Amino acid sequence: MPLVYVGLGSNLGRPEERLRNAVKALSGLPDTTLVCCSSFYRSRPVGPQDQPDYINAVAKLETKLPAYELLDCLQALEEREGRVRTAEQWGPRTLDLDLLLYGDQIISEERLVVPHPEMHRRSFVLYPLFEISPGIVIPGLGPIETLLEKVNDDGLQKLAS
Repeated sequence: MPLVYVGLGSNLGRPEERLRNAVKALSGLPDTTLVCCSSFYRSRPVGPQDQPDYINAVAKLETKLPAYELLDCLQALEEREGRVRTAEQWGPRTLDLDLLLYGDQIISEERLVVPHPEMHRRSFVLYPLFEISPGIVIPGLGPIETLLEKVNDDGLQKLAS
């Protein structure tokens, strides 16, 4: 089973509780095992700054689900938490679940790009990913240690567990 990494984020309606619920829901996906989840981190929003800070984490899963089936499950979990997709990019969200990595695959299609195309620029992805998989090499991007050297922490705060 491939190791899969999912980025979690929320900044609306009790975001820490939403992330805890999302982690629990990820552990209940069919043919999927939750290996671990990082600590939660507080980050400033990307894009419009007139919105609350985000709470972020990264979950590590093992799954037999094909990438698109997993993506469908993630989007269904987002919808269950009240996520409404709008044309506004980087706006506030009840729950955002991003498929960051799917094994060592590189997928570049209209509906799915893996590795996630912005992950190497985002401290709120790299720091929690490093926490749970410090030796990981990102397909097409290199070792996580190298990526961390190139990213600003942008005021990222690790929250008490």
